[in-house]
Amino acid sequence: MQHYSYRYYAVLLLFFLQGFSPVFANENPTDIIKAAIDYWRDKSSYSVANMTIHRPYWKRTMTLRMWTQGMKKSLVRVIYPPKDKGNATLTKNDKMWMFSPKTNRIIKIPSSMMNQGWMGSDFSNNDVAKADSLLKHYTHTFKGTETHQGQTVYIVEAVPFDDAPVVWGKEVLKIRADHIILEHAFFDQDNVLVKKMVTRDIKKMGGKRIARVQRMQKAEQPNKWTEIVVTEAQFKLNVPNRRFTLSNLRNPRN
Repeated sequence: MQHYSYRYYAVLLLFFLQGFSPVFANENPTDIIKAAIDYWRDKSSYSVANMTIHRPYWKRTMTLRMWTQGMKKSLVRVIYPPKDKGNATLTKNDKMWMFSPKTNRIIKIPSSMMNQGWMGSDFSNNDVAKADSLLKHYTHTFKGTETHQGQTVYIVEAVPFDDAPVVWGKEVLKIRADHIILEHAFFDQDNVLVKKMVTRDIKKMGGKRIARVQRMQKAEQPNKWTEIVVTEAQFKLNVPNRRFTLSNLRNPRN
């Protein structure tokens, strides 16, 4: 029994010295990516964020309200400024629709357009919807570890399947042991970096630490970037199913 106890504490000491999280100790890279997505979305979530699109000669900021339910449902609605108010995006069961109050039309977005910019930003439709494309259409490989604020950071390379409906040659993520994505880099078919999302601030909101500020920036055009700043976040809410309907997309109800 005493010999077993020594071995047990030796394993715990090894975890401590290497900075491993017991949550990830026996998982593969796909599990780590899934855990990071699940951590943000939780069983359900509601958040408010300001999204600033910056260009060399202008910038504009929109305020967003976002709801999610599990991995399959999300709704993003613009509430400010007035000229953009009411624009909304609904994702449900791998399908996506956008609504514009100016035209009073709902448009279904094909999967081939999920990687296009959302509302003229550097975040794609897929980024805003936080869809599970990264899990479905890619293989994942560990590329190493780093340390950030005393925690292990797992570097995972995601390479799309040959027939995947994506435009990237590969994506590389840096995910902290507490499930926070610190970096998400996107490479073209020639493995040249196109853009990178970097977490610039982490804060406890809604009962857990989240990436409060994230910036997506063009690799060759540093003056082109989009930053999302979360101002409110709640998790494990009772979000009704009617929130994620085409009817509610067009005619929002509280």
